[in-house]
Amino acid sequence: PTAKYFLLGLLLTAMPPSSSERECLRDTFVSQNGWFGATTTALQPDASFRRYFRLERAGVSAMLMDAPPMHEQITPFITIAHHLNELGLVAPEIYHHDKNNGFILMEDFGDNTFTQLLNARTNETNLYRSAVDVLIRLQKNPAAIQINVPSYNRQTLIDESLLMPDWYYPAVRGAHVTTRIRQDYIDAWHQVLDHLPALDPTLVLRAFHIDNLIQVNRGDVAGQCGLLDFQDAVIGPPAYDLMSLLEDARRDISPESVESMLRHYLSSMPDIDPDLFMSSYHVLGLQRHCKVAGIFTRLATRDAKPAYRQHLPRVLKLMSLRLDHPLVMPIREWFDQHLPEVPNRESIT
Repeated sequence: PTAKYFLLGLLLTAMPPSSSERECLRDTFVSQNGWFGATTTALQPDASFRRYFRLERAGVSAMLMDAPPMHEQITPFITIAHHLNELGLVAPEIYHHDKNNGFILMEDFGDNTFTQLLNARTNETNLYRSAVDVLIRLQKNPAAIQINVPSYNRQTLIDESLLMPDWYYPAVRGAHVTTRIRQDYIDAWHQVLDHLPALDPTLVLRAFHIDNLIQVNRGDVAGQCGLLDFQDAVIGPPAYDLMSLLEDARRDISPESVESMLRHYLSSMPDIDPDLFMSSYHVLGLQRHCKVAGIFTRLATRDAKPAYRQHLPRVLKLMSLRLDHPLVMPIREWFDQHLPEVPNRESIT
């Protein structure tokens, strides 16, 4: 009996707190850090387990991140936010944090995300250029990689791309991918990554797109490009974040803007071979679109977030365009055999 009660105690300890318990923890953290009595407004949730709340009191505001420790860790966000600010970029200042319970009180950048500004018809070229300028400043700074974050290595790239056969494939085929077909996909990616151009690595923010960029007025400088989502940053290929920005899963970007931003970036980075960079851009683009197609399918099916289905046609079209590049022919052959409608997506969307 003693052993039984001991095991039951361990089980109860490991169980996540209920929503009401979580709310009590959150209120305690807020009160203990000087925001007792503040008006709390929940922001629209994103694709993660994190939740965000705006605290307002006497004309002053702050942002509260609620990241349940069983699903999210806040230490990377805190570490990378500090690093980015040290590099002269604009990430939220961290006021207080509770790593054990997963709470952060931080600077509130307001509501002028690039998504909102573009919806309000703010000049597309100016906004995207300011975002590209952030990448240029980041990648030109040799101190950018002086941080202890994981490497965006081959295994990670392949593991992410497997979200395509593991989630998208069964959703459209009505059956799980077989072991043989899945292994053929892995083998094809190994062949492709054998020829991925080796460019000097940089800090890759990984979630660099307009939903995570915001116009910030900090101090005497107005209109700076602030960064909101970077806790999954890695050391990896410089083409990744630019590709993530210009091949957005959630928004169509004019071809003219894409070409203009690519020219601006490459002209500002004379030490990078343009041909090698664009080859890397194509390969990483395909990898990201495979990953995102799987993520959006998983969100829609497993996590009951059907709104993500609306973006799948755009992701599949972008994937189709990347499948035409000579470097990715092994992946193209896999799709031709197992998901032949994807390479022809441009003609059917």
